[in-house]
Amino acid sequence: MSDARALLKSGDIAGLIRHLRSNADGMELREVARLMEGAAKLSGFDDMRDAARAMARKQEPQQLYDFGYACIERGIAFLAIPPLRRAVELMPDEPALVMELVSALERENRHAEAVSVLEPRVDAFDPWPARYLLAYNALFSGDVARAEREAGRLPAPADEQWLPVRDRLARMLARAVAVRAVAPLDARDLRGWHFALTGGLLTTISPYGFEDGMTGRFAYMSDGLGMCRRSLDRLRLVLDAAGRRPASVGLLPDRSSTILGLAAARLLGLPAEPFAPGRPDVLVVAYDLNETEAGGLRERAEGQVLFEHASCWTDPPTVSADVTGFLHQVVKSPWGEQLRMVPGGRPETVPPDDRPVEELAAEIVQAAPEAVEDDGAPPDPDEVLAGLVGAVRGHWLTGPRDAVRDPGPVPSGRFA
Repeated sequence: MSDARALLKSGDIAGLIRHLRSNADGMELREVARLMEGAAKLSGFDDMRDAARAMARKQEPQQLYDFGYACIERGIAFLAIPPLRRAVELMPDEPALVMELVSALERENRHAEAVSVLEPRVDAFDPWPARYLLAYNALFSGDVARAEREAGRLPAPADEQWLPVRDRLARMLARAVAVRAVAPLDARDLRGWHFALTGGLLTTISPYGFEDGMTGRFAYMSDGLGMCRRSLDRLRLVLDAAGRRPASVGLLPDRSSTILGLAAARLLGLPAEPFAPGRPDVLVVAYDLNETEAGGLRERAEGQVLFEHASCWTDPPTVSADVTGFLHQVVKSPWGEQLRMVPGGRPETVPPDDRPVEELAAEIVQAAPEAVEDDGAPPDPDEVLAGLVGAVRGHWLTGPRDAVRDPGPVPSGRFA
């Protein structure tokens, strides 16, 4: 406890939050409240300060709920879970408390716990949202059979606001069933779950640290021309396996996407033109959707395919690509500023490569596809990817491109 108080006293709020993430479950609620009252005061968060002060004085359902709600609103849902659990213990059949606890657990990707909270109460609560949330959290915890059963028991919603999430859940379940026919869909099947949840096809499984917690995602990725070429080759494999032939390549406005789009057009023998929403049969090429203008991409035009080379899984884009090269937490583009080691072990910053986009695109086309090293990951030959595409093609390119901000049943380590 002295460590937490020292962090607060020094004004290191970020350090205090990291400390509480690791230790709050074993601390008294009153002490957590006092710490957060001080942190909120320093940060200028009056709502959090007031809720923390109230919970420090009294731990009854209203005070517990108010503090939990404030934590969720401020993006620290992990701190909401202990007080909301206590509130549910005090009033186990109060829907508002149960739903808020489920919300906090969802935001922390603790879906199995959310299922255990909802399961004994779902019959007594309104099915929209209780049974829907039970099915949703069962799916994101990896229990497809349970999710199917609960979704099958859902009545038609009386309020039309639930129709989009009902349809989204139905699409996810249909994709999961299709994947399950050809892939294990277990806690290591990143590609299978990526398709089930996002509707997109993941072309590269990272072998680095696969058995040490990364399970197919990259942490820090220093990208290269050979990796770009590999992604484009595997994009072509996906298109061929699915029987898709775009008529043109749509160029997004940011520099990285333009470079990659021009390279894709050359490799596929297609004309390239600036992206226009609504134009049919276009292959839209993005380097990283978080680094470009993604307007007009959620609702796909007829025959349109959206490809994203490097997708951030810890801060997902606002739309899910139809084909994704790889998942990363941090990426450095081949033409961006780079850090390299010079003789003597000293780091040196290499400035960005500002050559014309056409020249860099030509170098991608000429590059040898980068071979992904074997580091203990399951083999990933072209035949495996093509087989999956062939099995799920009937569920690909359907519905809107929903954002999915949850990693689902396949965990990976991440930077703090």
